[in-house]
Order: sequence, then C-alpha cells, then structure tokens
Amino acid sequence: MRWVLLLIASSALAQNSRDAMRAAIEKQRAAAAIQREAVRKQQELAGFAPVSASSEPGCDPIAEPALTPMIDSAAKAQELQPKLVRAVIQQESAFRPCAVSDKGAKGLMQLMPATIEQFGVHDPFDPKESMEAGVKYLKQLVERYKGNLSLALSAYNAGPSIVDDAKSIPDIPETRNYVEAILKAIQ
Repeated sequence: MRWVLLLIASSALAQNSRDAMRAAIEKQRAAAAIQREAVRKQQELAGFAPVSASSEPGCDPIAEPALTPMIDSAAKAQELQPKLVRAVIQQESAFRPCAVSDKGAKGLMQLMPATIEQFGVHDPFDPKESMEAGVKYLKQLVERYKGNLSLALSAYNAGPSIVDDAKSIPDIPETRNYVEAILKAIQ
C-alpha cells in the first residue's frame, strides 16, 4: 500500500513539475512578445524595418543540468549518439524550448505540424516531448537513408521529398550550412 501511495505522489510531483515548467515557459513567451512589440513600435517610429520574429529568442535556453539527462535518454532510446542529438538541437533552437520558426516549426527540435501529428505530440514546447519526437524522426531518417547522416540531416532540415528529388544534399545554402555545422559539431 505504501508503494502505491509513493507512486501516486511521485506521479503527481512529476506532473506538477511539468505544469510549472510549461507555465514558466508561457510566462517567458508572453514577456518576450511584449518586449518584441515594444521594440517593433520603437523601430517603426524611428523608421527602421522590424527584426524578424525567428531571430529573436523568446525564452532562455534549457540549463545544462536539465538538458543532458534528457538528451542522453532520448538518444539511448533511439540508439543515436547524444552528441548528434545535442548538435541538432543546437542548430534547430539553440536549446530554447519555446522557439518558433517562420515556417511554423516549434520547440527544441523545431517540429513541423505534420511531425507533431505523426508522433502524437501534445505540446511541442514541452522539452521532453519535443526531444522524444524529434529524435524518433531523426532515427527514421537515418534508417531511410541507410545510415547516410548527411542525407538524414538534409531531410530533417529541408524535408525528405526535397532530398529524394535531389538524390543528394539539396542545393539549398541553409541546408548545406545546417548539415556542415552539425557534422563539424559531432567530430
């Protein structure tokens, strides 16, 4: 009986911790939105073009002590190297769980809406959910391209159909730079 109570209490604490993290992220996102709007208005008044929303961090990066165990766990579950997972997250979101791209990618691993749906992600801004889905997707791509990491990373960035059509790393500067940066980071 004591174990059941302990399990229930542990589960409740974990849920409270996730809820607190979500609330903190939402609070940071709201504060950042207010700041961005104030900067945009000031720039507009001064005659400057506004800064792109994707270039502005909306929240702080996840602290290293919390990040490393999540990366290790997600990488181990999909039999990928933690260095690879870390490098992808660095490129995708700079470890910011509330990152949103101009193209609609969300969270740590910048999941697109179709990927969010494919993996049943309830909250793409939840670091653990984003990482688990993103790493599963990356593993699928590594398998699809028979271990060719350059093609798998290209597909993660540009989409598998573009890589399939090109039959190589597509001639897209952003994608080439993305692949090069990650490969350099893991060596």
